[in-house]
Amino acid sequence: MSLGKYEVFVTVIESGSLTKAGEMLGLTQSAISHALASLEREFGFSILTRGRSGISLTSNGERLLPYMREMLRAQERMQQEVYAINGMEVGTVRIGTFTSVSTQWLPGILKRFQDLYPAIEVKLFEGYYDGIESWIQTGEVDMGFVSLPTTEDLESIPLKKDQLYLLVTDEHPLYQEERVHVSRLAEETFIMPKEGCDNDIQRLLAQYQLQPRVKYEVGDDHAIIAMVQNGLGISILPEMILFCLPPNIRMIPLAGEHYRSLGVAATSFSKQSPAAKRFLQVVTEWVREQG
Repeated sequence: MSLGKYEVFVTVIESGSLTKAGEMLGLTQSAISHALASLEREFGFSILTRGRSGISLTSNGERLLPYMREMLRAQERMQQEVYAINGMEVGTVRIGTFTSVSTQWLPGILKRFQDLYPAIEVKLFEGYYDGIESWIQTGEVDMGFVSLPTTEDLESIPLKKDQLYLLVTDEHPLYQEERVHVSRLAEETFIMPKEGCDNDIQRLLAQYQLQPRVKYEVGDDHAIIAMVQNGLGISILPEMILFCLPPNIRMIPLAGEHYRSLGVAATSFSKQSPAAKRFLQVVTEWVREQG
């Protein structure tokens, strides 16, 4: 069986359509369809369903997709080793990331990486904590930025402790406080990050067995800030998100040591491709230099 057919199959799933997959691979839609049909004949069963809503995996396709991804990754790692032996640094690195890392870290990291390894392509996949962990597990990304602790089957490297702050407006009774204990938030109207978006806040409230009056659950950090700005409630967010705050919002430290621990995770760092190992080295050095 041809690895080229596996690449077609994986690209169709990741792009969501035969047309997009063809554009990405430089193939006609007819060639894409032929490769998929050939795979299904070889397997003896369907791996895709095609309907009005688009392309989706059959149950058998779901079972085979991780193996195909791993075979393609192994091929890519081997090819990168060949290039490395010949003194060339090329390849592709797929990175899972979330908004605050994309905004605060990645511009500097990518600039340095591009300067050092101009022939290595970096592809970014932005999502929430849970989604990034899932992408790592299924092989959609080589590694991803995460909030620690992560799931037990992933390896992780801690990078930074990002302090958590309370957000209130200048009309809130807590506005003049120098520091606020989490227990004082029990009766407050709260803007809660959605589960999977910022699990650190969920863990903090659970630690104190608090159930604040959650008025809204929101997935976007900037939407949370806008809601606080308009007096719809208070919230807690990490420091890396809190830049260029509106003038009527104050960020107040919480009493005690409360932070999210940011890191990078992978299924195995030792089995990463040469290009991915280079990227990880740049990440750890860059973050360490920022202090």
